[in-house]
Amino acid sequence: MLGADVRALARRIASRLSATHRGRDRATTSGGSGRLASVPYRYNSDDIDLDRTLEVLTERPLPEDTDIVVRERVQVPRAIVLIIDVSGSMRGEKTKIAAATVGAVAGELASGGAAELAVVAFWKDAAIVRPMGPAPTGVGLLDDLLSIPAKGLTNVHFALSTGLAQLGLARARRRGAILLSDSVHNAGPDPRPVAARFPELHVLLETDGEHDADLAAQLARAGRGRLAPISNHRQVAPALNTML
Repeated sequence: MLGADVRALARRIASRLSATHRGRDRATTSGGSGRLASVPYRYNSDDIDLDRTLEVLTERPLPEDTDIVVRERVQVPRAIVLIIDVSGSMRGEKTKIAAATVGAVAGELASGGAAELAVVAFWKDAAIVRPMGPAPTGVGLLDDLLSIPAKGLTNVHFALSTGLAQLGLARARRRGAILLSDSVHNAGPDPRPVAARFPELHVLLETDGEHDADLAAQLARAGRGRLAPISNHRQVAPALNTML
């Protein structure tokens, strides 16, 4: 089991990353990181969609203000399943990386409005730490994750299968997964066919110890996602920014 000092440090990292992502979104104008969409003017945007506005004006020679069409960023509901490798020893930098990942993902989803999150911890088997549902805070979620004892072998196939099943329960159309692992798959069938079934699968590859970069790259490629090698918790947030 993790000591109280290690848990406290992990909680601080998760809390800081979660707050950083929420603060970044509040500082961004016009809805932050959402996709651009053409919408009726609502007195809070000056980016006019000229082509769409001209189409409206040809039908309404005496237009109202709301007949003007502008470009705004709108948040798209999305669902993410976070699949975290707890095989081996959850100590030191590995615990910090897990904390940073949970905090950053939870903060990113919290800043984006309607969002769903599931968390799967895995070793030879897998445990659903958080079933698919509204995204919770990073700190509470981290406590649940750290309560799982570290295990031995690594079954990436079963982990991805479990995560895919959780993703199927999501209501959001935009769905994806993040695999945090060293990708040293030493139990169970080939995980690549399961990776190919994800709409989007990103891989955070832990490189601070033994790892399999080739398999990690193949999983990300099969899952139409990105691969980001990380060796410490400070690299997690920048990597997730490129993925999310």
